[in-house]
Order: sequence, then C-alpha cells, then structure tokens
Amino acid sequence: MNSTKLISAATILLLLSIGCLAQDKSTGALRGKVRVEKGSPAGVAIILRQGEKEVTRVTSDKKGDFIIARVPAGIYGLTVRKPGLAVGSIENVEVKAGKTRSLGDHLVLAVDEGSIAFIRGSVFNEGGRSVRNVRVELARIIDEQSTEKLDSRITGETGEFVFRLSPDTAKYRLTVKTNGAQLDSRDVTVDGPAVYRVSLSFKPVPK
Repeated sequence: MNSTKLISAATILLLLSIGCLAQDKSTGALRGKVRVEKGSPAGVAIILRQGEKEVTRVTSDKKGDFIIARVPAGIYGLTVRKPGLAVGSIENVEVKAGKTRSLGDHLVLAVDEGSIAFIRGSVFNEGGRSVRNVRVELARIIDEQSTEKLDSRITGETGEFVFRLSPDTAKYRLTVKTNGAQLDSRDVTVDGPAVYRVSLSFKPVPK
C-alpha cells in the first residue's frame, strides 16, 4: 500500500471515529494537555472521579495530550499523577452530553521534592570564603575505573550549587573544574530521597 492510500485510510478511520462520538448524544468527552516541570509528559495518569469515587482513567501520550470519551453528563473532578511529580487536581468540571470540553494546557505538574534527592554544596577558597562562578561537574561512578558525566553547574553569588537526582541508590562524584585551579572532588552516595550536602575547595594553581 503506497503512502497516498495509507493517508486516505487513516483519514477515513478518523472521520468514522469522530462520527461515532458525534452520534452518541447521551455522553460527552474531555480533552486536555498535561505539562510537566521536568521529564516527559507521557504516561501521566488522568483519573476522572465523582467525589472520591473513580469513574475511569486514561494516560497521556508522549506530547502530554489525553482524551476521556463517553463520559455521562455531570460534574466531575480530575486527579493527575505521575511518580516523582506532585499530584494535581481540578474540581467542578462540567461535562455536557454531545459536547467535548477542552481543558487546555493548564495542567502543570511540578517536581515532588519529597520524592527526589538533592546534592547541595558550596565551593570555598583556602581562606574559607565562598567562591562564585566556579564550574562543578557531576558524574555517576560506574565502577572503580569509570564514570559517566551527567551535568554541571556554575556556583552562585555565595558559592552554592545544587543538583536534583533520582532517589535510586547510586554513587556520584562532584569535581571542581575551573582553569587556574587544582582539581578537588568528593564522592556522594545517594540511597533515597534526601538532601546530601558537600563542600569543595578552590585552590589556585601556584605560579
């Protein structure tokens, strides 16, 4: 089957599906888009409920889009959840028979800080003063012989930096990487959602 026939077949199926929804005058539908602060919007659970009773649920696609079809007319609430993200909700959503209501893209899920790990730290010079504009690299330690570079940060006004990570058990290495300074590194083992603190030294290379 050539591409023209494939497109024609897909168009016919789409028109048929729209026609079927239009013919069902006793129910309505909800559509919307989920956005996430970090990560992929795919696989977010959208739970339709009346009060505390779950009516049905769907999951978002790779773009965050979802549709809940064949919903009896009435007033509903939506709960939106995905591991690692804060739970979102919308109340008093009215569904009308024969209508598809759009919820737009106002469903935004922030990172649930209680379910991730933070590595926070600061860089200090030999006199104990904080050092700004210094690059700190983060790498995951694979074994004794190898590491995998993941990310980097530039320290702020008070020499601070922060990395947000999965709470899964892993070992990381933080290293000061700046021209004109001796390398300094620290290893940190993450074994759950928590804040892990570390300090690094900035030592200028002797001239």
